[in-house]
Amino acid sequence: MSQNLRYLQLLSQKFPDIPSVTTEIINLEAIMELPKATEHYLSDLHGEYDAVSHVLRNGSGNIKEKIREVFQERLTKQEINQLATIVYYPQEKLQVLTQDMTDGEKQEFFTTTISELVELGQFVVSKYTRSKVRKAMPKDMAYIMEELLFKDSILSNKEDYYHDIINNVISLGAADRLIQAFSQLIQELVVDHLHVLGDIYDRGPAPDKIIDLLMKKKSLDIQWGNHDIIWMGAASGSRLLLANVVRICARYDNLNIIEDAYGISLRPLLSFAEKVYRDADLNGFMPKIDPDLIHLPEESKQIARMHMAIAMIQFKMEKAVIDRHPEFQTDDRLLLDKIDYDKFTITIDGKVYPLENHSFPTVDPNNPYQLTEEEEWVMEKLQAGFLNSEKLQKHIAFLYSKGSLYKVYNDNLLYHGCIPMNPDGSFMTIPIAGENLSGQALFEKFEQILRQAYKEKGSKENPCLDYVWYLWQGEGSTLFGKEKMTTFERYFVVDKETHEEYKNIYYEFRNHSQHVESILCEFGVDPQKGHIVNGHTPVKERKGENPIKADGKLLVIDGGFSKAYQKTTGLAGYTLLYNSFGMQLVTHQPFSSIEDAVVNEKDIVSTRRVVDKELDRMTVRQTDVGIALEEQVIDLKDLLNAYRNGTIKPYIK
Repeated sequence: MSQNLRYLQLLSQKFPDIPSVTTEIINLEAIMELPKATEHYLSDLHGEYDAVSHVLRNGSGNIKEKIREVFQERLTKQEINQLATIVYYPQEKLQVLTQDMTDGEKQEFFTTTISELVELGQFVVSKYTRSKVRKAMPKDMAYIMEELLFKDSILSNKEDYYHDIINNVISLGAADRLIQAFSQLIQELVVDHLHVLGDIYDRGPAPDKIIDLLMKKKSLDIQWGNHDIIWMGAASGSRLLLANVVRICARYDNLNIIEDAYGISLRPLLSFAEKVYRDADLNGFMPKIDPDLIHLPEESKQIARMHMAIAMIQFKMEKAVIDRHPEFQTDDRLLLDKIDYDKFTITIDGKVYPLENHSFPTVDPNNPYQLTEEEEWVMEKLQAGFLNSEKLQKHIAFLYSKGSLYKVYNDNLLYHGCIPMNPDGSFMTIPIAGENLSGQALFEKFEQILRQAYKEKGSKENPCLDYVWYLWQGEGSTLFGKEKMTTFERYFVVDKETHEEYKNIYYEFRNHSQHVESILCEFGVDPQKGHIVNGHTPVKERKGENPIKADGKLLVIDGGFSKAYQKTTGLAGYTLLYNSFGMQLVTHQPFSSIEDAVVNEKDIVSTRRVVDKELDRMTVRQTDVGIALEEQVIDLKDLLNAYRNGTIKPYIK
């Protein structure tokens, strides 16, 4: 029996007769003629939960745009803003609006709002099959919603029936729930698929809440960022990457992510830091405090001592990895043995610089990279905490299940960082685990190593973790993209000449179409149709930098969700929308607060730029989903022929 016949026999179990096969072919062919659904691209979320949540709720302005399309002649600007806010925050906004209403006013308000949401919902779901819409509905309201959404718009003999449904919902006290259900459905379907191009973690206060939010999305993919993989490495058991994670959290005053969100005790580090760094010079280690938060001076000093303690542990532990891997060419990161501890100077690249900070209480000048017994104890406790945190491990497992280092989706190449390149335009060859790799092969090897590192998490010997560290800060990393990471110099050396981190030539070449087309070809993407969507580097629009590069072939969508970047970028992030009409780059201004959005209906101010406009509206048939459906139709037609010629007998009841 041929393999194809075996497959058709298996397929016949799902479609046991000619009518069922015919129905499915008709269904799939119809789906392929529907308009392409909307994709939503975000990057560099950096723990800014409130702003990220709002952008997901409003679909980068997509919901308000659809409200305008439906109601532009019937609702005022204020009424449009109110309806949009109800869709974004239904529970919170309804509470504000209805708290002082009489029963009669509530009846009128609920009737109007439900009717508007039904009309908006009909517009939003028009590009989907009824089956898909039904699956997206909250189960407790699905019957009512389906009746209202798919009501007959031609014959009016059921209008009393529809009005009666709404009136009964209100009289039974279920209006709030129905409005929330419609809002949830509209949010869900205004965007069909979400792409997150990395850096969910670090800087901002709530990356854990962002991951909880993403875990609720039905259709998404994630391209890991450099700040994600250090958490992935820490959760896999790397003490060195763990030290980086704790140091960055201390630097941005986010240690509560570790303790409160993930339940990992920092008491061992605090006790050690308070004892050993009590009288240390904390210059350069004071946390970057959010001006909206209040800290007592002594509390800030505690954080600074922990910050300094974990930074020194990190600098010491780097030596073992660097010594094991001379091919990494990271010897220039070993600086503790370049210090004159009598004169407090340091020699870097043959030049002597004065040190800004003279506190090295745990460093033995004769053996500067040796951890003390107390430092070893601290790291042992922290490692156990990271490995045993149930919530952290759940989040990291989610990142692995939905993530990758790159993805090709609907002729677009998505990645967070860069393609390491040489000045002549060729791809940089990097020695990794005994292989010399470049381009797509380098990405795939790094991803294989990342997955293996997590598979072997907690084991005493996990050599893959060394490569995860290199991926964090190595010159040949597809996530870092710089010559070196000057962390030590930024803390200890006054001269800013030593702080420079020179970018890979990729960041110059990505401005030019010939190089971008070369990258697209490397990954098997048609350069005439495809784009690169890139995150990682904030776009300094204030200084005239353009996020649309290489004649529209490459789009940079990290404009700065992170508040730490907004002073230099002049904005609060880019997102990208790709629907049946083409691509639009959306520029966002800073988000104030959820309270401001709910009470004052203050939305994020967003502007759109058309990147590519389709001459003919794009259908599902022209997408990756369409290609898969075409293959299913071919198989079903083979099964239909097999039924008709008697090769396979249909099931007869």
